[in-house]
Order: sequence, then structure tokens, then C-alpha cells
Amino acid sequence: MDILEDLKWRGAINQCTDLNGLRELLNSKKISLYCGTDPTGDSLHVGHLIPFIMLKRFQLAGHHPYILIGGGTGFIGDPSGRKTERQLQTATQVQHNKEALTRQMIKLFGTENFKIVDNYEWLSKISLLDFLRDYGKSFNVNTMLSKEAVASRLKNGISFTEFSYQILQSVDFLYLNNVDHIQLQIGGADQWGNLTNGVYLIHSKKPNEKVFGLTIPLMLKADGTKFGKSAGGAVWLDANKTSPFEFYQFWFNQDDRDVVKYLKYFTFLTHQEIDDLAEKVKLEPQKREAQRRLAEEVTKFVHGEKTMKQAERISNLLFNGNIQDLSVSELKQAFKKVPSVEINLDSVNVIDWLVQTEIESSKRQAREDVNNGAIMINGQKVNDENYIVDPKNHFEGKYVVARKGKRNYFLAKVVR
Repeated sequence: MDILEDLKWRGAINQCTDLNGLRELLNSKKISLYCGTDPTGDSLHVGHLIPFIMLKRFQLAGHHPYILIGGGTGFIGDPSGRKTERQLQTATQVQHNKEALTRQMIKLFGTENFKIVDNYEWLSKISLLDFLRDYGKSFNVNTMLSKEAVASRLKNGISFTEFSYQILQSVDFLYLNNVDHIQLQIGGADQWGNLTNGVYLIHSKKPNEKVFGLTIPLMLKADGTKFGKSAGGAVWLDANKTSPFEFYQFWFNQDDRDVVKYLKYFTFLTHQEIDDLAEKVKLEPQKREAQRRLAEEVTKFVHGEKTMKQAERISNLLFNGNIQDLSVSELKQAFKKVPSVEINLDSVNVIDWLVQTEIESSKRQAREDVNNGAIMINGQKVNDENYIVDPKNHFEGKYVVARKGKRNYFLAKVVR
């Protein structure tokens, strides 16, 4: 099966400027291709993985991927998917974000058969007159206005700065084709207008050149909402923004209706492996084997196998209630977003401790919950009113974890 057939099976092809022509090219040789991202932030999130996963598949098939980090276009701002103008970034912000994204890309793609380029290198050298004469003359304003990214903004208005973005992205494709003979640009569904502009610009300069644009479908969840967000907001690839445990849990908690689609798109498992997991979703959904494999594969791809194993260990310990076996670093990952309080206490009676940490509103309520077996301290059920909470017993004396009921966790940070 060729790579386009594989992508089709995985539901990863939305639009292509010439699918048959691209297939013929790919069957004849290994090509260079690229995908771009602007440094609007210092981390990608899981939604950004969508086109880069496709780029990775081409890399694994022996093709030559390039990633363009838009140090030039990052100063401008892509209007796609927005209703208002972007806040312009400072040169310092753009540089910081470029460096952070570069580190993430190297982690995903390695250093072999892969190259990162920055369009500031060539866009910054184009004078205004050259821009208008050499490139602006090739674009029809009516055509530019009809592009979805621009048309959707006309009601509220769009600046000339953002209006010109599509020309700059087209210049990128032309430059990379001239210098590195890149023949394919891939992007999200909202990039279709920009991709077709790039193909058009190259053909206007080099009529016989074989170049193509390929987009990925918009990823929607079974409930119709956009993929990529959790209850806490975006799920980042940066471990400092979204811990590997949270990242693992995001994938593990996917709906049965979505998990096979995500296995096809976000993992590099074989068709047979995915078909087998799809069958298990039908026959034994309660085991969540497909979700577990999805979480393992994507976490390993983004954070590495060692970190994935740690996230898996944290998940298993929490599921089995063995939180006392967590290390301090694992505890901080697992309870990053639970309610927390700072305490300056040594050993103290559990009733007093629950009230002083404001887990319970009164001693009466604390006694009731303890006697009913609703309180756990560091993974141990406490049903004795005389139980002594001693921070020194667990987690290097730095934390105490309380659970009230089945799901309500609280983290007490010991300060001295």
C-alpha cells in the first residue's frame, strides 16, 4: 500500500490540488515536502499535531520533511480561524517562541532526514518594491477576497497586514521550491486557500513545475466539538504546561466513538493492530484497551518511552488506590490541578487537620465523614477519630494527600 492509500485509510486526506499527479510523483521518487507553523506561542498543542503527524508518516516512508517555523510571518499573523486581528508580537517574543518550537520539533522528528527552516531568512530581505513588483502582481485581489480565511473576516474588517499573509506564505513555497526543490506543502483544512495560492504562484513563475498542496480534515469529536481541548483548556506538548500524566490521561479518556479514529490518525500502529483494537472496543469496551494503547503510543511519540512509562505507572497507582507508592515528582504530576492548601503543621489529630486545611467546614462534619469511612489520608482509609496525621510519614514530609468520598482529592503542601 502506498502512502496516499495509507493516509486515505486513516482518514487523513481532506483536499489535494492534484491527487493523481501527487500519487504519480510519489511512486516515481522520494520528495521533499514541508509544513509550517508560526511562533505565536512557545509550545504546540495536540491540535497542532494533526499536520505534523502526516509529515512524520512521510519521513518514515523515506521522504524528506522540512518544517518552516515562521519567524517572518510570525511578525504578521495568519488570519485563518480568527475573527479579530492578532496582537503583534515583539522580536524578543518571536525569538523565544522560535527556540522553544525548534526544540519540540527536534524531539518529534529527530535530526536525521529532517530540516527546520525560518522564513525570516528570506522574507526579511525582500524590499517593498520587490514585493509588490515580483509577487503582488501575481495575485488578483478579487481572488484573494474570496479565500475563506479572508472572506470570513470582511464583516468585521481585516488589516492590509493580515490580508497580505497569504502572499507571504505563497512566497515561502516558491522560495523552498527554488532552493530545496520542495514539491508538496501540507496543512490543516483552514490552510487550503494559502496552499492553493502557493501552487498558483509557482506555476505562474514555472509553468511546468510539479508542486502540490494537501490538507488534513478538520478533526471533530463524536459530539461535534473541535478536537484538542480538555476541561482545563488546551493540551500542550510542553511538559511544563501539560504534565505527561495529564497528557496520557487526555488520550486515555477518549470516547469509545472516537478512539479508533484517533488510533488511525495519531499512532503509527499497523492496520491490523488497529482493526484488532477496534474489535475490542465493540466486544469489551469496559477494558478500554484501545484507549490505553492510544495513550501509550501518543505519549511515547511526544515525550519518549521512559516518560510514557512513568505516566502509565502514575495512572495505575491512582486507579488501584496506591497513591502512597508515588514518588514526590509523580505526586506533583498527578495532583497538579487538584485543590491545594499550604500548611505549617507537624503531627495533628485528623479531625483538627481536616478543619484547619478547610477540607471540612466543621469538626462535626469531619467526625461524621471519618466515622462513615469517607476520608482517606495518603491512600489509607481513616475511620478513627484519634488518627494522627503526620506529614513525615510520606512523600519526604512535603505533602499530604486527602480524599473525601470517591473523587474529591485535596493536596496539602507542607511549609516550614
